[in-house]
Amino acid sequence: MQPRIARQPARDQDGPRADDRADDAAGLSAELAAVVAGARRRALRDGDRQIDTAHLLHSLLEADPQVRAVVGTSAQLARLLGYLVQRSIGYGLRWQSSVEDSGAIAVVPRPARHGGEAKDAPGWSPAAAAAMEDARRRALHRGEHRATGIDLLAALVGDPQSRAVEVLERAGITAPGLRARIESGTAEVADGGAVC
Repeated sequence: MQPRIARQPARDQDGPRADDRADDAAGLSAELAAVVAGARRRALRDGDRQIDTAHLLHSLLEADPQVRAVVGTSAQLARLLGYLVQRSIGYGLRWQSSVEDSGAIAVVPRPARHGGEAKDAPGWSPAAAAAMEDARRRALHRGEHRATGIDLLAALVGDPQSRAVEVLERAGITAPGLRARIESGTAEVADGGAVC
Protein backbone atom coordinates (compact mmCIF):
# COMPACT_ATOMS: atom_id res chain seq x y z
CA MET A 1 0.00 0.00 0.00
CA GLN A 2 1.28 3.48 -0.89
CA PRO A 3 1.70 6.03 1.90
CA ARG A 4 -0.83 8.89 1.78
CA ILE A 5 1.71 11.65 2.25
CA ALA A 6 1.48 14.05 -0.65
CA ARG A 7 4.69 15.21 -2.21
CA GLN A 8 5.35 18.91 -1.95
CA PRO A 9 5.87 20.78 -5.18
CA ALA A 10 9.52 21.57 -5.88
CA ARG A 11 9.00 25.29 -5.26
CA ASP A 12 7.88 24.64 -1.65
CA GLN A 13 10.94 22.57 -0.71
CA ASP A 14 14.03 24.06 0.89
CA GLY A 15 16.34 26.06 -1.30
CA PRO A 16 15.81 29.06 -3.55
CA ARG A 17 12.82 29.05 -5.86
CA ALA A 18 13.31 29.40 -9.60
CA ASP A 19 11.95 32.95 -9.60
CA ASP A 20 14.26 33.86 -6.68
CA ARG A 21 17.29 32.57 -8.64
CA ALA A 22 16.14 34.57 -11.65
CA ASP A 23 16.00 37.73 -9.49
CA ASP A 24 19.59 37.07 -8.41
CA ALA A 25 20.66 36.58 -12.01
CA ALA A 26 18.91 39.82 -12.92
CA GLY A 27 21.42 41.93 -10.96
CA LEU A 28 20.34 41.57 -7.33
CA SER A 29 22.46 40.55 -4.36
CA ALA A 30 21.35 37.38 -2.58
CA GLU A 31 19.99 39.52 0.25
CA LEU A 32 18.00 41.73 -2.11
CA ALA A 33 16.67 38.70 -4.00
CA ALA A 34 15.34 37.47 -0.63
CA VAL A 35 13.73 40.90 -0.08
CA VAL A 36 12.00 40.64 -3.46
CA ALA A 37 10.78 37.13 -2.63
CA GLY A 38 9.43 38.43 0.69
CA ALA A 39 7.63 41.30 -1.05
CA ARG A 40 6.12 38.83 -3.52
CA ARG A 41 4.85 36.60 -0.69
CA ARG A 42 3.47 39.64 1.15
CA ALA A 43 1.56 40.79 -1.95
CA LEU A 44 0.09 37.30 -2.44
CA ARG A 45 -0.89 37.00 1.21
CA ASP A 46 -2.52 40.46 1.23
CA GLY A 47 -4.46 39.68 -1.95
CA ASP A 48 -2.80 42.51 -3.89
CA ARG A 49 -2.60 42.29 -7.67
CA GLN A 50 0.85 43.85 -7.74
CA ILE A 51 4.02 44.14 -5.72
CA ASP A 52 4.23 47.83 -4.90
CA THR A 53 6.88 50.04 -3.32
CA ALA A 54 5.32 49.63 0.16
CA HIS A 55 5.69 45.83 -0.11
CA LEU A 56 9.34 46.31 -1.07
CA LEU A 57 9.95 48.77 1.78
CA HIS A 58 8.34 46.45 4.34
CA SER A 59 10.36 43.43 3.24
CA LEU A 60 13.53 45.53 3.04
CA LEU A 61 13.13 46.81 6.61
CA GLU A 62 12.56 43.31 7.95
CA ALA A 63 15.56 41.80 6.16
CA ASP A 64 18.32 44.42 6.05
CA PRO A 65 19.96 45.82 9.20
CA GLN A 66 21.90 48.39 7.15
CA VAL A 67 18.64 49.79 5.81
CA ARG A 68 17.16 49.94 9.32
CA ALA A 69 20.26 51.83 10.52
CA VAL A 70 19.85 54.48 7.81
CA VAL A 71 16.07 54.87 8.18
CA GLY A 72 16.09 56.14 11.72
CA THR A 73 15.74 55.58 15.43
CA SER A 74 14.05 52.62 17.06
CA ALA A 75 10.93 54.72 17.68
CA GLN A 76 10.78 55.81 14.02
CA LEU A 77 11.25 52.22 12.84
CA ALA A 78 8.52 50.96 15.16
CA ARG A 79 6.10 53.59 13.91
CA LEU A 80 7.01 52.89 10.27
CA LEU A 81 6.60 49.12 10.65
CA GLY A 82 3.28 49.73 12.39
CA TYR A 83 1.99 51.63 9.37
CA LEU A 84 3.26 48.94 7.01
CA VAL A 85 1.58 46.17 9.02
CA GLN A 86 -1.70 48.12 8.98
CA ARG A 87 -1.89 48.01 5.18
CA SER A 88 -3.51 44.57 5.28
CA ILE A 89 -6.03 45.50 7.99
CA GLY A 90 -7.31 48.80 6.69
CA TYR A 91 -4.67 51.41 5.94
CA GLY A 92 -3.74 49.97 2.55
CA LEU A 93 -7.10 48.59 1.51
CA ARG A 94 -7.72 51.60 -0.70
CA TRP A 95 -4.59 50.58 -2.62
CA GLN A 96 -5.82 47.06 -3.45
CA SER A 97 -8.09 48.15 -6.28
CA SER A 98 -5.67 50.62 -7.83
CA VAL A 99 -2.37 50.54 -9.68
CA GLU A 100 0.52 52.33 -8.02
CA ASP A 101 1.60 54.75 -10.69
CA SER A 102 3.60 57.70 -9.58
CA GLY A 103 4.41 58.74 -13.13
CA ALA A 104 7.87 57.16 -12.94
CA ILE A 105 7.07 55.09 -16.02
CA ALA A 106 4.00 54.83 -18.21
CA VAL A 107 1.16 52.68 -16.89
CA VAL A 108 1.01 49.42 -18.78
CA PRO A 109 -2.19 47.44 -19.33
CA ARG A 110 -0.74 44.32 -17.66
CA PRO A 111 1.54 44.43 -14.61
CA ALA A 112 5.25 44.36 -15.39
CA ARG A 113 7.08 41.19 -14.33
CA HIS A 114 10.65 40.68 -13.21
CA GLY A 115 12.97 37.72 -13.17
CA GLY A 116 11.01 34.71 -14.42
CA GLU A 117 8.05 35.00 -12.08
CA ALA A 118 5.39 32.33 -12.13
CA LYS A 119 2.26 33.05 -14.13
CA ASP A 120 0.13 33.34 -10.96
CA ALA A 121 2.62 35.56 -9.12
CA PRO A 122 1.63 39.18 -8.64
CA GLY A 123 3.07 41.56 -11.18
CA TRP A 124 4.92 44.75 -10.39
CA SER A 125 3.42 48.20 -10.09
CA PRO A 126 5.03 50.68 -12.49
CA ALA A 127 6.61 52.53 -9.53
CA ALA A 128 8.05 49.31 -8.04
CA ALA A 129 9.40 48.21 -11.44
CA ALA A 130 11.06 51.62 -11.86
CA ALA A 131 12.57 51.37 -8.35
CA MET A 132 14.04 47.93 -9.11
CA GLU A 133 15.60 49.23 -12.33
CA ASP A 134 16.96 52.30 -10.52
CA ALA A 135 18.50 50.09 -7.82
CA ARG A 136 20.31 48.08 -10.51
CA ARG A 137 21.53 51.28 -12.19
CA ARG A 138 22.85 52.58 -8.87
CA ALA A 139 24.85 49.39 -8.35
CA LEU A 140 26.28 49.53 -11.87
CA HIS A 141 27.20 53.20 -11.37
CA ARG A 142 29.21 52.12 -8.28
CA GLY A 143 30.90 49.43 -10.37
CA GLU A 144 29.00 46.58 -8.70
CA HIS A 145 27.13 43.85 -10.53
CA ARG A 146 24.48 43.28 -7.86
CA ALA A 147 22.13 45.84 -6.27
CA THR A 148 21.94 45.96 -2.47
CA GLY A 149 19.27 46.95 0.02
CA ILE A 150 20.68 50.46 0.27
CA ASP A 151 20.44 50.78 -3.54
CA LEU A 152 16.77 49.81 -3.38
CA LEU A 153 16.06 52.14 -0.45
CA ALA A 154 17.63 55.04 -2.37
CA ALA A 155 15.50 54.18 -5.39
CA LEU A 156 12.33 53.97 -3.29
CA VAL A 157 12.83 57.40 -1.70
CA GLY A 158 13.76 58.85 -5.08
CA ASP A 159 10.11 58.73 -6.18
CA PRO A 160 8.18 61.27 -4.07
CA GLN A 161 4.79 59.97 -5.32
CA SER A 162 5.36 56.31 -4.38
CA ARG A 163 3.45 54.43 -1.69
CA ALA A 164 6.74 53.78 0.12
CA VAL A 165 7.34 57.52 0.48
CA GLU A 166 3.72 58.05 1.56
CA VAL A 167 4.15 55.53 4.39
CA LEU A 168 7.58 56.91 5.35
CA GLU A 169 6.21 60.43 5.62
CA ARG A 170 3.17 59.30 7.66
CA ALA A 171 5.68 57.77 10.07
CA GLY A 172 7.50 61.11 10.31
CA ILE A 173 10.48 60.20 8.12
CA THR A 174 10.96 62.68 5.29
CA ALA A 175 12.14 61.41 1.94
CA PRO A 176 14.63 64.29 1.40
CA GLY A 177 16.14 63.73 4.86
CA LEU A 178 16.40 59.99 4.31
CA ARG A 179 17.89 60.50 0.86
CA ALA A 180 20.54 62.81 2.37
CA ARG A 181 21.43 60.18 5.03
CA ILE A 182 21.73 57.51 2.34
CA GLU A 183 23.98 59.65 0.14
CA SER A 184 26.22 60.78 3.00
CA GLY A 185 26.33 57.55 4.95
CA THR A 186 26.52 54.65 2.52
CA ALA A 187 30.20 53.95 3.21
CA GLU A 188 29.70 54.06 7.01
CA VAL A 189 26.64 51.81 6.83
CA ALA A 190 28.48 49.31 4.62
CA ASP A 191 31.12 49.03 7.39
CA GLY A 192 28.43 48.12 9.91
CA GLY A 193 28.12 51.51 11.59
CA ALA A 194 24.75 53.05 12.28
CA VAL A 195 24.02 56.28 10.52
CA CYS A 196 21.18 58.28 12.05
